[in-house]
Amino acid sequence: MRNKIFISFFFVLVMVSNTEAQELQASVSIIANRVPSSVDHKIFTTLQLALNNFINGKKWSSEAFQGNEKIVCTFVLNISQALQNNEFSATLTVQAARPIYNSSYQSPLINYIDENVVFRYVEFQTLDFSDTRVQGNEPVAANLTAVFAFYAYTILGLDFDSFSLRGGDPYFQKAENIVNNSPDASEVLGWKPFDGLRNRYWLMENLTDNKYALVHDAFYNYYRLGLDQMYDKEDDARNAILNSLNQLSTVNSESPGSMILQFFFQGKGIELANIFKKAPPDEKGRALDVLSKLDIGNANQYKQSLQ
Repeated sequence: MRNKIFISFFFVLVMVSNTEAQELQASVSIIANRVPSSVDHKIFTTLQLALNNFINGKKWSSEAFQGNEKIVCTFVLNISQALQNNEFSATLTVQAARPIYNSSYQSPLINYIDENVVFRYVEFQTLDFSDTRVQGNEPVAANLTAVFAFYAYTILGLDFDSFSLRGGDPYFQKAENIVNNSPDASEVLGWKPFDGLRNRYWLMENLTDNKYALVHDAFYNYYRLGLDQMYDKEDDARNAILNSLNQLSTVNSESPGSMILQFFFQGKGIELANIFKKAPPDEKGRALDVLSKLDIGNANQYKQSLQ
């Protein structure tokens, strides 16, 4: 379904291949400025190449993606510390964008920093991942590919959700499977509810628990009924986006402080301010009211743009 919709949007583009292609057009980069020179930094060049091959070379779904349909995304692994036994501690910034119909604009789909990525890597080791054996042969080594696979499925889920209602469910279930079978070691964090209030466990809990079902409606309304209609039906599109914000407000009332709400708004401040700049005064006021409550970090920006 997602492919058919997407192809109809971009049929003017040349299809360079009739074969099924991988879904992600990912760029993986590694920053290791804080790692001392006593560690041979060539290992990070090797790892960067291996991760690019891993994320771009694996087929993450059964869907047929043409080259022009690939989801553009970036992963930045920032190594914060070299530990013992070839172990490293890092943060991972994950970003992905979704093209908007009848425009060259790409809307942020995910813009998130994972603060807890610990892994073991020996130069030239093979990066393997299996949905049926997430822990691999050694948990700390397997944690790296488990984390990348988790976000690959999350990106796919959010992208499919934005094109068809609940279209992302199969991929969220795959990501949930990784959480449920995640590598288990004392130094590995982010997979358990007690590892913090904002981590992989809570993200996927929010995306798979039925009490957050309105979040999926909001994603669909925001992108497919909202942004995709801005060129032809601007007023209707803004109403759909405002409706999506009201749906998120309902989620916030029923489950205040949920991770998914903060997750949704990361990277969208400027976009949302620009969407409602041209709105009639009463619509601006309603948008400002709900945005100031849901996205407190950008409240001043909304006030400056919409008052």
